[in-house]
Amino acid sequence: MARIDFYILPDTTLEARLQFACKLAETIHRKGYRLHLHCEDKALAEQADDALWQFREDAYLPHALEDSDLADSVPITLGWQTLPSPQADTALLNLHPDIPDGVERYARVAEIINQHQQVLVAKRACWQRYKALGHEVVPHKLG
Repeated sequence: MARIDFYILPDTTLEARLQFACKLAETIHRKGYRLHLHCEDKALAEQADDALWQFREDAYLPHALEDSDLADSVPITLGWQTLPSPQADTALLNLHPDIPDGVERYARVAEIINQHQQVLVAKRACWQRYKALGHEVVPHKLG
């Protein structure tokens, strides 16, 4: 079973959620892991892509959208379709409101909750489903 880390932000905005996703991506990358950011749709993946480009002026997180020719050669991918088959060292950051099919193939999964009502409702349902499926769910209240 996967370990699911829920990061609970005090903010309500999508920008705060994406900013924290960038921080988490940097930490995961620095530790030598691969990462797949799973988004609800291509528009959100493109917003996350922009956020990664603008995250820090003094750092670069090598990443690509899943439909890019570079997707196979970078450690961070952003997708919105079917989850890719993970390598042993691949983590999943789920920015989709639902739990994607195939999540059980990842050893580590991160979920980011902010205080926006739609996100709260969707991620509460995810929390309950993960628990019912037997995954280890670990909350991290930030701020």
